[in-house]
Amino acid sequence: MSSTLKRSPGRTLGRLGLVLLALSASAAMFAPLVARHSPTRPSGLPLRRPGLGHPLGTDDLGVDIFAQLVYGARISLAIGVGAAALALAIGLLVAVVAGWKRGWAEAVLMRLTDVTLAFPFLPLVLVLAAFLGRGLVTTAVVIAAVSWARPARVLWAQVLKLREFQHVQAARAMGGSGTRIVSRHILTRLTPLASAQFVRVANAAVISEAALAFLGLGDPNQASWGIMLSNASSNNALLTGAWKWWMLPPGFALTVVVLGFAFTGYACEEWADPRLASTSGRLRFLSGPRRRPPTVAPVAPAGDPILEVRDLVVSYRRGTPPAVKGVSFEVPRGRITALVGESGSGKSTIVMGLLGLLPGDPVVQGEATFEGRKLLSAAAAARVRGRRIGLVTQAAMNALNPAYTIHAQIAEAAELTMPPDRARRRATELLGDVGLPASAHQAYPHELSGGMRQRVIIAMALANSPDLLIADEPTTGLDLVTQASILRLVQDLKDRLGLTVLIITHDVQMVLRVADELVILEDGRVVERGDASKVASAPTEDYSRRLLNTRLSPLGARA
Repeated sequence: MSSTLKRSPGRTLGRLGLVLLALSASAAMFAPLVARHSPTRPSGLPLRRPGLGHPLGTDDLGVDIFAQLVYGARISLAIGVGAAALALAIGLLVAVVAGWKRGWAEAVLMRLTDVTLAFPFLPLVLVLAAFLGRGLVTTAVVIAAVSWARPARVLWAQVLKLREFQHVQAARAMGGSGTRIVSRHILTRLTPLASAQFVRVANAAVISEAALAFLGLGDPNQASWGIMLSNASSNNALLTGAWKWWMLPPGFALTVVVLGFAFTGYACEEWADPRLASTSGRLRFLSGPRRRPPTVAPVAPAGDPILEVRDLVVSYRRGTPPAVKGVSFEVPRGRITALVGESGSGKSTIVMGLLGLLPGDPVVQGEATFEGRKLLSAAAAARVRGRRIGLVTQAAMNALNPAYTIHAQIAEAAELTMPPDRARRRATELLGDVGLPASAHQAYPHELSGGMRQRVIIAMALANSPDLLIADEPTTGLDLVTQASILRLVQDLKDRLGLTVLIITHDVQMVLRVADELVILEDGRVVERGDASKVASAPTEDYSRRLLNTRLSPLGARA
């Protein structure tokens, strides 16, 4: 057995399938050149045996069977491809709307999908075909109408998975619209799986068309393979011996096409494996209102809050206990505020709830204002997310798309507010601002160290010159020296660009090196808040004292 077959049998079968389909398609395309006779008009004696003039003989009317065979390829392949394209378009639309929108749209569309799947395939096709009448377009529409549900359910499950990917969440955090995120992040990753579903539906459509025609529901004026089998059966070809040249050729042709689609489907299924799937096309966001961000923002007077949160309550689902329980705090302009607590205390939930990035159908109650404007609505959060508020997400390796260079990803984030050429210059400028050498600008995420990837995420968050930078666990997974360098970078950017910074972390000792304000959380509640130096030197709550004494910083006190 060859090494290629051992390594990738799906690829080998896929090539064989493409060869079979190419032969069938070539016969259909060049039918007028291949066939000497008409597929509908008599050209010889009835039931003539195969010979030089008629390679496959003639039928009961004297029509050349070889001509019917090659012209029939046009009908069978056209219905297969047409029905598959229509079914996939419907299924893909249902899957994306249901999986991305969730809520009532998902409930309605998935129940409709379930109802369609509940009906037996062939009986439903027969009923619809008998009701709608004969014709090629009608046949394709009928087959598509009963075939879209299975691709819809399979693709819907994949959309649910893809929408939770870190780089998709990062794109939402950067302010990308749903339409552009779906087209650039979701649809490109659905291509392998959608291709496999297309091949499956096309295969089933070819068989269904032949079955409908054989049962008398096809168009008798069209020389499809199913019509050939139906005519042969109705004229007792099995009893007269004519089946050898009248029934075997269309049966063999159907077998070749079905095997071609089946083998191609194996290759598509291998391609659809998430580990092998790859995206294509450049990642972009929809351009929003254009504005030229200043390179260096003026430092606003400290003191007045840029973000105010009052009695914030967050539940991941309606009817479940809240993860955040009446949290209130302020983020003073021009200062670094640290939201500190153990894992599970609700730190990230607060931020994701404020920015409308929580998965599923969460319940977010309370009040929150950003620069005096209400924030707790999907529309309000979308207006500022990625523009006025930049988010540094957790797990830099997961938040970056592995298929694109870091420069391209930062430029795409910047295109939210500026034209592409300006965005590319902005990306180069930002990578320099966060300390990455020019030699690394065209690198892919896997080629960078953890600290360098974290700097890239910070640069992406700054792409559109936000007023507030939120850093969610920016030092997680980094060594102590790299943690300190990332925090120094954040402080330096705050001073140079006039930023306000909100840091979410569990490492209170590390963040005290840069924090001006401290908000300590326990079990979804604020237990203490105030000036960082005062809280650190004289905490008033037992939990604050325990948290502050968890470990000593090996890098010394704040400079």
